[in-house]
Amino acid sequence: MNTILLGNLIKIRWIAIFGQVLAIFFVSFIIKIQIPFFATLSIILLSVLVNFYSYYEERKNKSISNTKAFSYLLFDTLQLGFLLFLTGGIINPFSILILAPVITSASYLPALMTIILSTISIIIIILLKFYFIPLDLGPKFFLPEIYSFGLISALIITVIFIAIYAYLFARSSRQISNALSISKLQILNQKKMTEVGSLSAAAAHELGTPLNTIFLILNDLLKEKKLIEDKNIVKDIILLKSQAERCKEILKRFSKNPLNLKDKFLEKVKISDLIKINFDKFNKNKKLVLEKKPPDVEPKIIYRDEIMYALGNIIQNAIFHSVNTTKIKLNYQKTMVNITISDDGSGFSKDIIDKLGEPYVSKNNQGMGLGIFIAKNLIENMGGNFKFYNSKENNAVVEINFDNSILNV
Repeated sequence: MNTILLGNLIKIRWIAIFGQVLAIFFVSFIIKIQIPFFATLSIILLSVLVNFYSYYEERKNKSISNTKAFSYLLFDTLQLGFLLFLTGGIINPFSILILAPVITSASYLPALMTIILSTISIIIIILLKFYFIPLDLGPKFFLPEIYSFGLISALIITVIFIAIYAYLFARSSRQISNALSISKLQILNQKKMTEVGSLSAAAAHELGTPLNTIFLILNDLLKEKKLIEDKNIVKDIILLKSQAERCKEILKRFSKNPLNLKDKFLEKVKISDLIKINFDKFNKNKKLVLEKKPPDVEPKIIYRDEIMYALGNIIQNAIFHSVNTTKIKLNYQKTMVNITISDDGSGFSKDIIDKLGEPYVSKNNQGMGLGIFIAKNLIENMGGNFKFYNSKENNAVVEINFDNSILNV
């Protein structure tokens, strides 16, 4: 959809129709210059019918496509051309209005459509120099040939200049508008990150004490002679203790504030090493398939806690949702590195795939989804970007791209 609102085009055309009718009646009945009255009214009536059709279209859709917007502007150009043909050609003072559709096109439509419309307008201007119904202005009215040539040249130059200027101005405005929108989105995401950071710190603090209590009780239970005699109970206590240890480790990671984005240039490491560390850390019984391209060359990146945390979160999710195998592909280029992490599970749910990376949205609607949100924002703050999609085999795929700001090629 184009940013042109159909309602605006309708309003502009009503103003043009009103002005055209007023001019025809003024010329015919006030200053009494003979013109093809009914022919001009017929052309204006055609514009009225088009506007009523446009009004009907607006009720269904407020915006219109580039192609339809171009067709409306082309009609307006041709309609004005026919009116000028019937009313004296290029010497008609209203011939300057042929610029209006070109300005509108340059402001909103692609450059190619503006070039086409500008070319048609120039052709109409040239044709109107030679083909038109002259006005009966009396024997004393005479325009030198040089004036007509100058008027045509001025109109053609103005069409070209206005088209280029309006296009460049509109493009600049759109770029500024897009930049502002992106800035607002980044500010909103940063605000959400701060809120999530506060939530993480509060959770780590509030859950730390009861977890320590559970841990102490489990240690005491392992010292009870009656309980030790039952191997199944001992096994369950050990399992609970290991899970409590895992919870403590997770809370410890949160308490270290993974959202702190201060750069820590500790050392240069291979991404494959970070992947293997994270896979071994979270893996239980899944298989890792790691592919590197090219296989014999691997640049190093600047180690940051944020990269470690983000990769760890994505890999942990891939392991959790894998049936047997987690696949990770590294594609190194001169100024970029691409990391593709996929599982052999059921893929992302269609209902949430476009929302992944937002807070409280997780794969298959399970869990809080804060880990993916944090990981995505950490990567984006370092100049990377995320993509979530399903492969041809309907397996979940997370693609991460880094630019050369973190590479040491």
